Amino acid sequence: MSLFHFLTLSLLLLFLILILVLLVPLPSEDSMMDNSTDHQNRSTFLYFAYGSNLLKERLQLKNPSATIYCVAKLKDYKLVFGNHKGLASQRWHGGVATIEHCPGDDVWGVVWRMNMSDLESLDRQENVKMGTYSPVEMNVSTSNQDLSCRMYIMNSCIYAPPSLQYLQVQSPQQQQKHVLL
Repeated sequence: MSLFHFLTLSLLLLFLILILVLLVPLPSEDSMMDNSTDHQNRSTFLYFAYGSNLLKERLQLKNPSATIYCVAKLKDYKLVFGNHKGLASQRWHGGVATIEHCPGDDVWGVVWRMNMSDLESLDRQENVKMGTYSPVEMNVSTSNQDLSCRMYIMNSCIYAPPSLQYLQVQSPQQQQKHVLL
């Protein structure tokens, strides 16, 4: 993939995130109260998604309880593309998204509310047992609060450009109406 194509597709991804920021509602006071109650009961958790898990249909295939909670940003991190130990993804045929610490940068994503019953499925999707990604709990910010969310960071990431196939899953021209609701 040429640098021009990579930059063009990266801009499409940023455009999608901008659309999400503008169109996905912030959590209401009622939904925040519901979340704190569910969180206390440990029946649900919040998952901060970036990359291909921005796509509702993709995430809900194996995690049917996932519902959009809000858009948020992860401070002092940046979005990068790569492969675990340099091995290209068999599903995506190129680099996939991960995050890495970078003071001053932000990663925008979607916070999904999910039932605890989907946690094992989500870990499986992220290849946690194989060591591809590690789950972490970090705070993300909305305009009016910080939320503690589960997210995944790739282990032993070797930078690699994403495939066109991977970026098209996130492309606003291809999936805009499906991602948003």
